[in-house]
Amino acid sequence: MTDFLPPSYKIPDNSGYLKLKDGDNTFRVLSSAIIGWEFWNNENKPVRSRTPFKTTPNIKLNPNGQPTKVKHFWSFCVYNYNSEAIQILEITQSTIQSAIKAIVDNKKWGDPKTFDLTITRVGNGIETEYSTMPNPKSEIDPAIIEDFKSRNINLEALYDGANPFGVEKGETEPTMPDSFLNG
Repeated sequence: MTDFLPPSYKIPDNSGYLKLKDGDNTFRVLSSAIIGWEFWNNENKPVRSRTPFKTTPNIKLNPNGQPTKVKHFWSFCVYNYNSEAIQILEITQSTIQSAIKAIVDNKKWGDPKTFDLTITRVGNGIETEYSTMPNPKSEIDPAIIEDFKSRNINLEALYDGANPFGVEKGETEPTMPDSFLNG
């Protein structure tokens, strides 16, 4: 052990997007979700729509030369406890969507802005499994809510391929993790 870095130092996560990592991913939902459909194009960029696509020009091909899948997505703002950051979480996994919808529809749970959620990720590739668990209802730190409100994140910009963080001149734009860029 050295004194090169403080003992509790963690490398900051500068991404504006929460990527589910192996193990527990605990967060608090801060906004309502936007929903829609998306595919990745040949330029490795997401194309999103509020309604199902009638055509998918320029859709990315998988290694077998077949078109990749169009996926139903949810996107919403969260406070990620692991990185201590306000981020956007996009969910395309139907198992997670179904679990969260069941929690929201349950009268004892309801609005996920009133409790934390933990999504546990295990495995890799097609062997990846997710479980979703609500945590006991609790208050959120008011400073997190104030920080979120001050950011003016526009999730609707995702439909246009624009930056939802509304970067002003001189500010640093949050980066998208490589896994988002790889579809």
